[in-house]
Amino acid sequence: MSSDPRQTVNGKPSLIEKIKSQSEYLRGQIAEELAQPTDHFSTDTTQLLKHHGIYQQDDRDRRLLLGDLGDPAAKKRRNYQFMVRVGLPGGRLTSQQLLAQIELAERYGNGNLRITSRQDLQMHGVAKRDLRAVLKRIHEVGLTTMGACGDVSRNVVCCPAPYRRDPVHGQIQWMAGQIAGVLFPQTPAYGEIWLDEAPDVSPLPETLEPLYGKTYLPRKFKVGIGLPGDNCADVYCQDVGLLAVSRNYDVIGYNVLVGGGMGMTPALPRTFAALAQRMAYARADQVVALVQAIVGVFRDFGNRSDRKRARLKYLIADWGLERFKRQVEQYLGYELPPPEADDVWDIDDHLGWREQGDGRWFYGLHVPSGRIQDTGEARLKSALRDICEGHAPAVYLTPGQSLLLGDIYWDDRLHVEDHLRRFGLRLVGELGQLRRWAGACVSLPTCPLALTESERALPDILRELEVEVARLGLEQEAFALRMTGCTNGCSRPFNVDIGIVGRSAGRYAIYLGGRRIGDRLGFLFRDGVPLEQLVGTLTAVLSYFKQQRRAGETLGDFCFRVGLEELAAALPA
Repeated sequence: MSSDPRQTVNGKPSLIEKIKSQSEYLRGQIAEELAQPTDHFSTDTTQLLKHHGIYQQDDRDRRLLLGDLGDPAAKKRRNYQFMVRVGLPGGRLTSQQLLAQIELAERYGNGNLRITSRQDLQMHGVAKRDLRAVLKRIHEVGLTTMGACGDVSRNVVCCPAPYRRDPVHGQIQWMAGQIAGVLFPQTPAYGEIWLDEAPDVSPLPETLEPLYGKTYLPRKFKVGIGLPGDNCADVYCQDVGLLAVSRNYDVIGYNVLVGGGMGMTPALPRTFAALAQRMAYARADQVVALVQAIVGVFRDFGNRSDRKRARLKYLIADWGLERFKRQVEQYLGYELPPPEADDVWDIDDHLGWREQGDGRWFYGLHVPSGRIQDTGEARLKSALRDICEGHAPAVYLTPGQSLLLGDIYWDDRLHVEDHLRRFGLRLVGELGQLRRWAGACVSLPTCPLALTESERALPDILRELEVEVARLGLEQEAFALRMTGCTNGCSRPFNVDIGIVGRSAGRYAIYLGGRRIGDRLGFLFRDGVPLEQLVGTLTAVLSYFKQQRRAGETLGDFCFRVGLEELAAALPA
């Protein structure tokens, strides 16, 4: 495989391509600007920082508050802070690592953590002057932020459930670690800048990044590993989705799906949300090399001119799946057979008590939109600190933004439940189906792409909608609702039963007809719906569903069957 990206394939390289090319493998001016007594970095440097797991952000709420307190200029002056993201392949970490993250968030951040839909753990509100101390401490506990963002392979997603005697789960979790290892950036820039490692003064060799090259990838690249009976990893939303093919409790290979991605810009028809396509089957011992080959093709032929069309899904859309497959085969040196018949058929949220198979148990704890915080009577952060200090469970983050506490003995189960109740938390049996399967992106006030509210709006929407669901007698219906503050699709709203997507301040698009297992895109049902009308609009859909559904039909399947025209005619705006 060539290690030199073909930047001329799609025309003149974008500005960010030039920044990466001139950065000396992601060094740039980060160290020099870090030493300056300012509260932010330059525009060019912020692009490089992403590869180190750091996003420069602006707290828009803080700006408005300062303006209201008598500083009119503050409304225009950015209130800089940083989001720091830790990558955790397969979502696994120890109690001590989680406690260290909580301590860092309280000392240097805004006091809370957030589990992402990629099984990362991120903190917000870090000041520029504290970045090096934060990253050093993360390194000390055996973690890293390198590669958690930027134009590289992001955190490899995989079902984390610790079924100790189940070889299938163990095999896919092992595979996630192998893939994460070979796709991890090799540059020493991270150690030099953040960990005080001695810089290499010799000329940088061209082979420093044998897979990525000096300009890395055209855009981010996502890998997810799932099971047919448990698509918690959402394989159809990944650049590369690997669906395990198992026979007699042994993973013999994987169906390889390519080209998934949720982000789009509605004003640009050339952009769109897409599900991955089933490309091939690969034996288990071929998968790592195959993923490297796919990365190589994306590196060499992905669009480096127009970042709006720089994801793998657009290369496949332009070429067609067969041409893309042939190019991957050329990089591999052999042909790939078609996929096996195995496909997604169910999903598990892993909540509640489950036996591990080794005499111990794990507990799946629901974390609303992944936010680990103390609010009012519900003090999740304090509960986790108490449990981790007292029981030292293994910790697993799920792609559904929940958290599993593992290696708990039978006699300690009631103690764990008592901890949760004492800190005001609902046990899984006390959650309704609507709340179990709902999630939202961060959005305002810190996400630079946010157009309107998402995470902060969802709790009120759920409270109101739960009343209507109960009134309709649908409280036992399991359907997924996901919300975003823009069309970038971070919470994956386009392939579930109900997607609520921010379009402008206080207004949203509603997508229907996907389904909870994630293998079908929804359709745009209504656009520009005011925030205060969302619950009423969704209640009308649920009422029609109750009246017209077929026996056993899910909400997503019903909406897909009747289609947009019937729904629009039956439920006029």
